This record gives sequence, structure tokens and C-alpha cells, in this order.
Amino acid sequence: MLVSFDEASALIRAGKTLHIAADDSLLSRLPTGKWIGGTTPYFIAESGGVLSKEKLYVNELSFAEDAAVAVYGKYNIFQIVEECFENGLTMLILPYGSKVAEKYAREAPYVEELLLHPTVGWVSGHDLNTDENAKVYDGTTGKSYSDKAVAMYLKLPEGKNAMISIVNIFEDDKADPVITFDENALEVTRCRVNGRETDLAAYIRENHIDTQMPLVADCNGVYINVSVKSVGDKSVGLYAPVFKGIEYRFATRVSNYVEELNGRIAAAGAEKPVFSCNCILNYLYGDLEGKKTPLYTGPVTFGEVAYQLLNQTLTYCEIV
Repeated sequence: MLVSFDEASALIRAGKTLHIAADDSLLSRLPTGKWIGGTTPYFIAESGGVLSKEKLYVNELSFAEDAAVAVYGKYNIFQIVEECFENGLTMLILPYGSKVAEKYAREAPYVEELLLHPTVGWVSGHDLNTDENAKVYDGTTGKSYSDKAVAMYLKLPEGKNAMISIVNIFEDDKADPVITFDENALEVTRCRVNGRETDLAAYIRENHIDTQMPLVADCNGVYINVSVKSVGDKSVGLYAPVFKGIEYRFATRVSNYVEELNGRIAAAGAEKPVFSCNCILNYLYGDLEGKKTPLYTGPVTFGEVAYQLLNQTLTYCEIV
């Protein structure tokens, strides 16, 4: 729910277990307590998408029987699989542009233990009209970090489990060229198109590819996106890494972004998500300001975490 600073502060002082998203000017003034937070001024509220530096988005995590908070850097981020509750949910926030976020993006798909421990979260960001640093907050100390991740471990009641899901509007056309890469990378110069070595930036320009459509990989029927950040003269910047040996294609064009997103949301059929977040690219390309995505309210993010780092998805979690 989107609340005022005083309302958020009252919830903290009441001892509630909270996940909070807001502009840094608000997070930095909150009292200490049992909460974690990340910076963003963009939200999907009950009334629709909104940019606000006066309100905070607050999740009250009342389903948790216990909670603990930890802070990690790039060298120990994967300790999250060792320090979580046996039957629990890990909520993770990573600051955009940080080394810890890059480390997580590159290596999470290879950490098999992650699949045994439900992990959901997001990449914090900033107002796109500024050059501010993204931050995360450990509410137990009130400290903020632009180079570390914050995790909240939530203990679930006996017989309950966390189910993490995504809504992705993108698919590929199996008749389109297959694109592969010879190394894992966040910035790419060369790729292989149907096996032939190619300059990716030139390929995008020559084929008039709409880079609002991400690269997608079909992983056993689940599409994982890699969104394009920039196309330079010689290189292509990406919001998430491509991986060696994975077959990618550019997603097929979505004719009505909002209609497709709402249709996929309705089909997902979640009853009571305890957490959700939606990518800033969906917010921008789908023109979500003022538009509602019922039930799926939360921060608008610079990346989503559903075990691994994702792009251009709506990510949510239910307790079942």
C-alpha cells in the first residue's frame, strides 16, 4: 500500500515486519525497526502507476513467524543460501549499477542451492531525470548502501510454502534467427546469428530491430528476457547478462503492450500476492502511469529477482 511518511513511521514503531520502497529523501528519515528498503520513486499503486517522492510503498509481511536482516557485498552475496530459514522466503534488494548486483546477475543461474530456497526481490533505482545513486536500506540500523545488497529472511509457518512466479508478455518466433554468444556478458560486440559470427550492433541496425523487444531465451517453456540498454557504434549494452551456450531470439513485436500485460496478469490468477514488483521498462514502454494492474501493486524496479535476475517482467510471490 502507498502511504504517507507518518503512516510508514507508525508501522515501524509498532514493530511490524516491513518491506519498503520509496525515494531516498523519505527512506533516509525513517526510524529504525524491522524493515528493509530500496530506492525508487515509481510505483504501481491501487490507483495505478505513479511517480511520487512524497509517498512510500509498504508491504506488511504479517505472514512471517520470524525475520532477520543481513547485508552482503559482492564477495559474499551467495551466503544468502546458507543463512536463510529452512522453511522460509528470502527477500533481496540489490542497488542498480553496483558490483554486487552485477555479481548476482552473472552467477545466480549457476548457484544450484538457490532453487532450494525461495528468493524474490528487486533492483533499486532512482528518478530517471536525475543521476542519483540507487540505494538499499537495512532498517534495523538505518544504514544505507549503494554497493551492498540487503536481505530479509522470513520464516514461514509450518505447512506453508513460498511460490514465486513471473508475468512475461514476450515470446519468440521459432522461425527467427537464433542468436548465441561465446561468453557471458553485460556488454556485447560479437555474437553468432544462426552460427555465423556477426556484429550485434550492426545486426540490430540493419534489421531495424525494435529494442523495446528484449532478447528472449526459451528455458523449458519459460521465457527469460535480456533487455537492451543501449546500442552503440560497436557494442550493445544489456540490463542483464547473456550466457554462453544459450539460444536467444529477439521477442516478437507486442502490438498493444498494456492490453497484453493485463491479459497475462488475468491469466496468472494469483489470489493474494504478498509481494510484487514491475520493471521500469514495462512502466515506460507500456505507459503504465495511471493504469492499474489489479492485485499486483508494488515498486517499479530496475530489475526483478525470481531466484535469478530478470528484466521486463512482473514478479510476484504467494504464500500457499
